Amino acid sequence: MGKANLPALEEYRGCVEIKGGIILKRLSILCLTLVIAFASTALAFAAQPSPLADPRVRQAIAYAIDMEALIDSLMEGRASVANSLTPDGEWKVDGLNPYEYNPEKAKQLLKEAGWDPNTVLDVVYYYGDQETVDLMAAIQVYLDQVGIKMNARKLEGDLAAQLWMPPADPVNGPSAVDWDLAYGAVAALAMHEYYNRFMGGAASNSHTPTDPVLDELIKATNVADIEAQKQAFFELQKYENETLFNIPLYHQQQFVVESNRLDRKGAPIGNQQFFSDWRIIDWDVQPDAKGNYTLYSSGGPIEFFETVFTNPALYMTQKFLFDRLVVADENLTPYKGQLASEYSVSEDGLTIEFVLRDGITWHDGTPITAEDVKFTVEYSARVPQLNAVAAATYSSLEGYDAFMNGEADGISGIVIDGNKITFNFATVDPNALLTFSQWPPLPKHLLKDTDPVQAQRAAYWQAPVGSGPFKIEEVQMNSYSTYVRWEGYWDEGTGNIERVQLYPSGESDPSFVINAQSGLIDFGFTKNVAESIAVEKMDHMTVHPINIRYTRLFYPNKFPR
Repeated sequence: MGKANLPALEEYRGCVEIKGGIILKRLSILCLTLVIAFASTALAFAAQPSPLADPRVRQAIAYAIDMEALIDSLMEGRASVANSLTPDGEWKVDGLNPYEYNPEKAKQLLKEAGWDPNTVLDVVYYYGDQETVDLMAAIQVYLDQVGIKMNARKLEGDLAAQLWMPPADPVNGPSAVDWDLAYGAVAALAMHEYYNRFMGGAASNSHTPTDPVLDELIKATNVADIEAQKQAFFELQKYENETLFNIPLYHQQQFVVESNRLDRKGAPIGNQQFFSDWRIIDWDVQPDAKGNYTLYSSGGPIEFFETVFTNPALYMTQKFLFDRLVVADENLTPYKGQLASEYSVSEDGLTIEFVLRDGITWHDGTPITAEDVKFTVEYSARVPQLNAVAAATYSSLEGYDAFMNGEADGISGIVIDGNKITFNFATVDPNALLTFSQWPPLPKHLLKDTDPVQAQRAAYWQAPVGSGPFKIEEVQMNSYSTYVRWEGYWDEGTGNIERVQLYPSGESDPSFVINAQSGLIDFGFTKNVAESIAVEKMDHMTVHPINIRYTRLFYPNKFPR
């Protein structure tokens, strides 16, 4: 195809008109066709175009999988089929294509797309549970029935680098990751987290080439007005459903478990994927067999402590090793200071000011200062796998672009005055305060000489020095780790827990049920249905199903490889 056939970018810009966060012009079929033509034609000039660049192939995959049958059989009905990332509720638009199981439609779309039946898709996943293995095997059969071959493999090690490393060129690639489809999930802190990651050039966008229409639709959601946000999300979901820049599979609950040894003193549970005011310092446990007041759980390190950049509180250690500037309630609404004794937000939302508590220190006794806070934001901004919510906040600051382009030594919008730190924003970020309730300040004196591009490899993450109520006592990687109550913590609390002992696990824990049965989990959570059912049957355990924003999906890598 010659360059004369490549439609002008201006034609796409006319597809969407946005004013004040409101989408005034709906995408037409013609616009959609132009967008698809642009993406397909641009990639045609690449040496090895992605087999998933054509949206008809992605649609075929959706039609080929009987997700409803898989939920009924593998998950005992404890999930719901997804036709967009957005779960059902007030943020979900009506009338989306459900992509009900239709293998003949899948075959037709593949034929129209000129699918090569000799192509073998490289499918990766990172969960270690049997449910995922069974799901991958079932999907392999479904795809094979329509003429798509795939091989599934589990990733190990530094998952963030293997999954989310963006290409140097966010328009043309080539891909910086080595897979075609990645099976994963989005646990959305805010609605924006579902979609900001698909922006062209986003810090963790390893899979979706810059699409001007998609970028405009996502930008329209990042406004302060809630009703304008909802309308923008509705339009975005329609485009998502038509083009399948991601392939949503199902929505799932979270299952929080606790033993009868534990008394949480009425503290609300909330969404354990993220950081909230869970008040472990107020909890009581009955003494264990040795007479110790030890809380047992999973989520300990396997090869290293997971950084906080991608998932700020997914692992147990991230909840008690670090404090945040402010803390959120069980609904993830920021409501009071933590490391900050006080804070304020300007009426226009463009300035947030924090005043740090007096006398707070890191676990090694070094004072926590405003310099640590400024350093953390600037360091995090350079981490390629930075979570989309945090990335959106930091990129909204005054001077962000100059800093990232190397034109300035720091972000000018961050101003320090003693123990007061002020964040000045060039544009309003509706989730800015939420970001500061999730991503903790980190110690500048221990990280300043490390490379944020390879953040997980820093020696710091072998035994992190934090600011939270418990500090590291002993680490035996891939065996166990223990943590003791830190006497220097600013809040004494009322609980009797003296020590926390964790057993190693990643995003999923193959030993979860065994450890629960053996009395080695007093508090934890899982998203695995089979595990929750097994634990539910134990007399000494209680399971709490929690509705959260959590969607499993395939990320199609649309960059040339």
